[in-house]
Amino acid sequence: MLARRSFLAAALAAVPALRGARAAVPGSLRIGYQRNGILVVAKQQGVIEAALDKLGYRVRWTEFSFGPPLLEALALDGIDLGQTGDAPPIFAQAARANLVYAAAQEAGGSGIAILLPKGSPIRTLADLKGRRVAFAKASSAHNLTVAALEKAGLGYADIEPVTLAPADAAAAFARGSVDAWTIWDPYLAVAEASDGVRVLVTASDIARQNNFFLANRGFAEGHGPALAAAIDALAGVARWCTENRGDVAAILSQGTGVPLAATRRAVDRTDYVLGPVSPRVVAAQQAVAHRFHALKLIPKPIRIADALWTPPARNG
Repeated sequence: MLARRSFLAAALAAVPALRGARAAVPGSLRIGYQRNGILVVAKQQGVIEAALDKLGYRVRWTEFSFGPPLLEALALDGIDLGQTGDAPPIFAQAARANLVYAAAQEAGGSGIAILLPKGSPIRTLADLKGRRVAFAKASSAHNLTVAALEKAGLGYADIEPVTLAPADAAAAFARGSVDAWTIWDPYLAVAEASDGVRVLVTASDIARQNNFFLANRGFAEGHGPALAAAIDALAGVARWCTENRGDVAAILSQGTGVPLAATRRAVDRTDYVLGPVSPRVVAAQQAVAHRFHALKLIPKPIRIADALWTPPARNG
């Protein structure tokens, strides 16, 4: 049996053969989402359904635990649109996934931090040297961990990386199997409420991180007006979230089962601004890509500009 990594590498390498097949199938938009953010609110409000119904499209939703599996599904033509942090699309693009950047939530990844368990002797980033640090591989938490080490003058080899999915990392953190845990909201907000848990640094202390809406390239090329309508609807949801944070917290708590107090903490530190992928955002994302390539965590250099979506021209 092929190892999981080998299977995924083979599957992603075969993705280009799938392009064009999906573009010939009209009538649906398949969205991947996580347990936080604009997409959860949009799903509850039905705004994308309302926008795409006018174009003859139905919307289907699939939940993912974090970004890399979501982009695996997008690369393998399982979904058409999804949202992740900064690192997952870099790893996916390096694996030749057929994705495009459709929109950006600039500084939307500020709710990420490195956490320490109760009684930890760690006081500074330099104290992470030789420690076991948990994070999800190829995630925004991976990027924050590396960037934080750089700021402290440490290298990636100075820690013992423990790559775990969020639920597994939470369990390891709770039983003391790791010395630190880099994680995002709402997992971060839930963990912060635990007795004695401390925040070592946040993304805002190191480098504000961007979130992205990524689309399957075949869908973007064959269904540009539908994708544009979905992004426009999401921009409206982002504006509503900015003005109605209490309601956002209630919606997210109800939709995800995360306690309201923790959800409100996460909502209060989120920048709900959605717009085009600006040159500034491209430059920031390219710097992240360079970081991972320098560490040989991706096999070759990539150009973020090669994966930018150009929305169709609007009438009028």
